[in-house]
Amino acid sequence: MSDSTTFRNEDLPALFHHTDRAAVARQRESVQATRAQLLLLVAAAAAVALPSGPRLGAVRLFGLLGVVAYAGVLAVGVRATRRRARPQWQLNRSAAEFIKSLAWRYAVHGAPFGSGVAGARETYRTRLEKGLDELRKMGWEDPRATGEVPEGGEITGAMERLRGAGYAVRRETYVRDRLIEQRNWYRRRTEVSRRATALWSWTIVLLTCLALLFAVVGMFGSGPGPELTALLSAAAAAGIAWNEVRRHHPLIEAHSLIEQDLAAMMVVMQTTITESQWPSSVYETERYVSPQHTDWLARHSS
Repeated sequence: MSDSTTFRNEDLPALFHHTDRAAVARQRESVQATRAQLLLLVAAAAAVALPSGPRLGAVRLFGLLGVVAYAGVLAVGVRATRRRARPQWQLNRSAAEFIKSLAWRYAVHGAPFGSGVAGARETYRTRLEKGLDELRKMGWEDPRATGEVPEGGEITGAMERLRGAGYAVRRETYVRDRLIEQRNWYRRRTEVSRRATALWSWTIVLLTCLALLFAVVGMFGSGPGPELTALLSAAAAAGIAWNEVRRHHPLIEAHSLIEQDLAAMMVVMQTTITESQWPSSVYETERYVSPQHTDWLARHSS
């Protein structure tokens, strides 16, 4: 095997690809449901704040729109609860990242699949099923049980080929295709979160300042009236809620710290790590990129 060996997501087991797609789909569904509820709440507030307007018999049109919008909020919430989009998103993401991490550790001799381990294939399958069994207990839907993913493909040919390569090739492949790729991903996500934080922060400030201005003018008996002030307050509250749901600020902190850890680990792996230290170094690197580690950092960020 030459030093130009590559190992990409395409080389991971089919079970990873299925759970990864399921996580993306469920995340999109969960986010869209939250966005729809917030927009409907603002729309309802706007409809209630508008003047009486046209009538449909004895019913005010804008009042009817407000009722429909509030009913829509409830309907979206009930559907999201029944669909369990958010829990399934998180479970599928945990499953996908667990499978990916374990596959990489197996392929490059990371602990507990080091070069001196006998029966590494059986150890890999045992570890895989044990971890997935914990997720199944929490409600994760294993696609192998329904036939969506065939049994027996937990170890791919690419994983075996990389595992059979020499230490130098495995080290170079892991650093380039796993460690550097993950570091770049965290860097991109940090920039996206920074831009989103700036956008929503300024939007919330603008809406709040307008509400404050109208409230001050209203103290003297003039201005557009309390309805518009209430509408701006509702819009600002929706912006704050959306910012909290997306967790932009804590994720900036978490992703920045992980990127720094990976950059430091990359230098160590390329300079001082010996072959005997390699399995534990890979294990530690995979711990850095686990969803649980990211969530812990996000919860404890300042």
